[in-house]
Amino acid sequence: MTGWERFTDSFFNARVMAQYLPKIIEGFGLTVVLALCIIVAGLVLGLLLALVRAFGIRPLNWLIIFTVDLFRALPPLVIIVLLFFGLPNAGLELSGFASAWLSLTLVLMAFSEEIFWAGITSVPRGQWEAARSTGLGFVQTLVYVVLPQALRITIPPLTNRTIAITKGTALASVVAVPDILGAANAGVSFSFNPSPLTLGAIAYLVLFLPVVVLGRWIETRFAWKR
Repeated sequence: MTGWERFTDSFFNARVMAQYLPKIIEGFGLTVVLALCIIVAGLVLGLLLALVRAFGIRPLNWLIIFTVDLFRALPPLVIIVLLFFGLPNAGLELSGFASAWLSLTLVLMAFSEEIFWAGITSVPRGQWEAARSTGLGFVQTLVYVVLPQALRITIPPLTNRTIAITKGTALASVVAVPDILGAANAGVSFSFNPSPLTLGAIAYLVLFLPVVVLGRWIETRFAWKR
């Protein structure tokens, strides 16, 4: 057997790929659900924290800053492991899916809060003053005047950060979640052949390549024109 034949037999074995393709497809569906849950929860929580921070209540702001810096500093894998293996010692047991979702949600929340906050603070103070002079209250000014401008500014960096963090769904395999990578690793273990990993790589390309292209389009569509 030549070197090329050994390579194709190891990474593109048709029999093994056909055998484990259904499991990879199941993992693909689970990865999509996990990624969507992370995106929705992470962005909503990040926006809420940024809005609360805009009220300027110092004790709350200090707590928000501490929480955000904590989850920006910790690697997502460390958070997943701490939640999955550590919380049972405190009497709270989370499934692998819940641990991965909560961990990556907290990380996305932390980064998105900083992005939203940067967008809010980048709106010129004159916009606040002009809105308040028309009789709008603080909350109305924040929601109807400042936030729409801030969101436009934050869309490109939010898109990049969201893509980067949702690719971290592969870390869920560490806590036995049968996502794409989990299904691929299981296939490798049972078949003694790495071809399922090739299927997993293809599945990630199918999932995230359109997202990356969409993200590039969003960056161009919402970029400020010079």
